[in-house]
Amino acid sequence: MPHLYLSAAHKSSGKTTLTLGLCRALSNRGMKVQAFKKGPDYIDPIWHGLAARRPSYNLDFHMMREAEIEALFARHAGTADVSLIEGNKGLFDGMDVEGSNSNAALAKLLGAPVLLVLDSIGMTRGIAPLILGYQAFDPAVNIAGVILNKVGGPRHEGKLREVIARYTKVPVLGAVYKSERMAIAERHLGLVPGNEAAEADARIEAIAGIVESQVDIDSVLEIARQAPVPRVPSVAGGTPALHGLRIAYAHDRAFGFYYQEDLDTLVDAGVELVPLNTLEDPCLPRVDGLLLGGGFPEMFIEGLAANVGLRRDIAGQVEAGLPVYAECGGLMYLARSLRWGERHGEMVGVLPGDVVMGERPVGRGYAELQETPAAPWIPQAKTIPAHEFHYSHLENLPDGLSYAYQVRRGHGMDGQRDGYVYRNLLAAYCHRRGSGEQGWIAPFLEKARSRAFA
Repeated sequence: MPHLYLSAAHKSSGKTTLTLGLCRALSNRGMKVQAFKKGPDYIDPIWHGLAARRPSYNLDFHMMREAEIEALFARHAGTADVSLIEGNKGLFDGMDVEGSNSNAALAKLLGAPVLLVLDSIGMTRGIAPLILGYQAFDPAVNIAGVILNKVGGPRHEGKLREVIARYTKVPVLGAVYKSERMAIAERHLGLVPGNEAAEADARIEAIAGIVESQVDIDSVLEIARQAPVPRVPSVAGGTPALHGLRIAYAHDRAFGFYYQEDLDTLVDAGVELVPLNTLEDPCLPRVDGLLLGGGFPEMFIEGLAANVGLRRDIAGQVEAGLPVYAECGGLMYLARSLRWGERHGEMVGVLPGDVVMGERPVGRGYAELQETPAAPWIPQAKTIPAHEFHYSHLENLPDGLSYAYQVRRGHGMDGQRDGYVYRNLLAAYCHRRGSGEQGWIAPFLEKARSRAFA
């Protein structure tokens, strides 16, 4: 299972574009490429999937146990010719000073050699102590090569290569010149999701062409082949098979943030997943439950508001007891209204509050939740790991609402609570992992099964 880890000295070094370029360049060579993303990211994996032509998976210490990370990695890397893991932030960045959940820790756990992507803008001789310092900080991390990014030109490249060759023993596997063709449009939540970008595939091909010409891909493959075979631990549990259930999930330009692992878990449980287009479908199909994941509903206020039939049908189904699970963008859609600047639209209306978009994040980063007695599913004694990233907040919420969670870390709906509960609806700002022992999938499907086969 050849594999390697793409990391950097700091965020915004160009890891994602290089990962996309490598995925597509290797795929264009006829290889089966499996991409992974460290951390709770929805957008980069969408692009990964487009570039590699197969779904990408998240690996996250906060949301998963180490054995779960190893098992998920081995399961999907084992079906590929080569696997690429894209890190987040810098190689040694993490939640604690020990680096227990850092990129370095994940690379060591998976035995992955690291390619360090270095933003070389304004650097010449200073790049050598940077590399040497990263090697010395944790010798157990195998920094197998560097890719110079945002290089100023041939003269700049020559100086960088000369310095690195003189002072270090780390091979330079590529020098990618600074170019607008390597850029992908950004907005407040980061990269524009690939399921919305109009010419995403053409952009990926252009990036792949640059990477193919400026990176020694054969040497990259050789390093990947030197990686040790990862451990394959046994993981207890699983979701019982519930054949016959049909679950709709919003999947269109406005919504699309789902972990591929969770979609797989639902399918493995025998669930028929039915895509729902919130902008075009006039009503809900016949289903036993509804998932409303995150996305960018604020970008489609007018279209969502105009689809009156679907909004009314969803509201009626919630009143009738249809199990519904919604996160972040899904919560925004279920609110009474959504406003962003001068733009305003009526939404589903089952959450008695109004969503207002702001210019700065309201909730951002990892979160921890504790279920309350109002939680609609089986309460769990342990703290539930989650994450959030939203620029919106709720206004005009009445008193006396039922909430599924106390927020131990993070913001949620009001800084203290999250997870609006109404009948069989649970809508929260925080994102949870659906799979695993503390996931939402098993209890959600049990609720759907009880209602469907009552």
